[in-house]
Amino acid sequence: MADAATPDRPGEALTFPQGFRWGAATAAFQIEGSTREGGRGESIWDVFTRTPGLVIDGSNAELAADSYRRYRDDVALLAGLDADDYRFSISWPRVQPGGTGPANEAGLAYYDRLVDELLAAGIAPVPTLYHWDLPQELEAAGGWLNRDTAYRLAEYAGLVVDRLGDRVQRWITLNEPAMTTLQGYALGSQAPGHALMMGSLPTAHHQLLAHGLAVAAIRERGDAEVGITNNHTLMVPATDAPADLFAAGAFDLIYNRIFADPVLTGAYPDLSGFGLEAIPGLEDGDLELIGAPLDFYGINFYNPTRVAAPAEGSEFAAAGLPFEPVEFEDVATTGFDWPIMPETFTELLVSFARDYGERLPPVVITENGASFPDEVVEEAVDGGVRCTVHDERRIGYLDEHIAAVRRAIDEGVDVQGYYLWSLTDNFEWAEGYTQRFGLVHVDFETGERTPKDSYAWYRDRIASSRG
Repeated sequence: MADAATPDRPGEALTFPQGFRWGAATAAFQIEGSTREGGRGESIWDVFTRTPGLVIDGSNAELAADSYRRYRDDVALLAGLDADDYRFSISWPRVQPGGTGPANEAGLAYYDRLVDELLAAGIAPVPTLYHWDLPQELEAAGGWLNRDTAYRLAEYAGLVVDRLGDRVQRWITLNEPAMTTLQGYALGSQAPGHALMMGSLPTAHHQLLAHGLAVAAIRERGDAEVGITNNHTLMVPATDAPADLFAAGAFDLIYNRIFADPVLTGAYPDLSGFGLEAIPGLEDGDLELIGAPLDFYGINFYNPTRVAAPAEGSEFAAAGLPFEPVEFEDVATTGFDWPIMPETFTELLVSFARDYGERLPPVVITENGASFPDEVVEEAVDGGVRCTVHDERRIGYLDEHIAAVRRAIDEGVDVQGYYLWSLTDNFEWAEGYTQRFGLVHVDFETGERTPKDSYAWYRDRIASSRG
């Protein structure tokens, strides 16, 4: 293992263990566009974006980054970074338009082309089977509140692996089931837009069951590596008051542990504090499927969360919940107003290694990044004009968080890869096109791509990390 050097400024040398894998991440609905082409079916996000008032700028993803047509451009950008891996997602409604039945040949053929293009460029494909784009027909039948949806995802996984498994060696089953449950079904801020609060809990179990069934489907078809991606945050109590300490622990359970414990330990945490003896929907044999050993565990991290006892009259108090997220004080933030506290990233990773021990497989950071308001500027160069984006704040965020990962490795956490979110600007869910995370600026009218300063910085960081 190479010695580490903690940077005091962006660009200072920082080497990583031999074999550490670098990449970038995207999601199908956010970048592909072409939502009505090639026999693609309708997803819950197509319906959500058509509903007035739900997407902040009233936009949709019919064009997005136009990657369905411009995927070769994106692979070339990855090759320019000298990336090892590309984490992308496969659109369930593009492959299986209604969520059941035979595969759509045109959909599979698109991912055939993408995988082959990546391999020809020396980049390993790392597909995510489910990144939030549930076929609308399944939502009409109950969505993730319906246990049958888990079996439908496993069927879809089999179709994809049968087609691509001869070339894909690493799979991710689900992306951020916590966000589907909390934002999609509890608060209604994301598709499918239900505000069920604690009534959303069956969706947590059904998604994890889908993960377990998908793992089994992949294992049946070969010896590829498989993992899951969960979004995790470090809970920071607002004060040392007992009520705030209890609130932080309760929110940690709902946000982190309900989704990590069953996968890593084969058991749900104690839910008696929420008046539950067991997670709704649990049946005999489910936990054996959910807790099947994994080859890696994906962690998405963006920021910590400050938690307090709920204020009187808040929606959390009205729902009978013992916690409420509150803002940090005097902390720099991203364009999303997310607090920038890289030291909490190290703390989170170390806590996972400490709490789960040998049950934690190697960790891959499957998303980390920041949105900031970007501006394309024209600069004179060699008698012509060059367009670029000077995104120093993004570079600073990335530099500090990559250093935080290196510190976690120094403290004994087995982190084996880092995928930056995201390769290109994209359709940012309910925020539409108002938030930009990409290393590459996208003109959402023309699809034109302009690498930002952070693109060159990440390319150089990858090169220097290899020693």
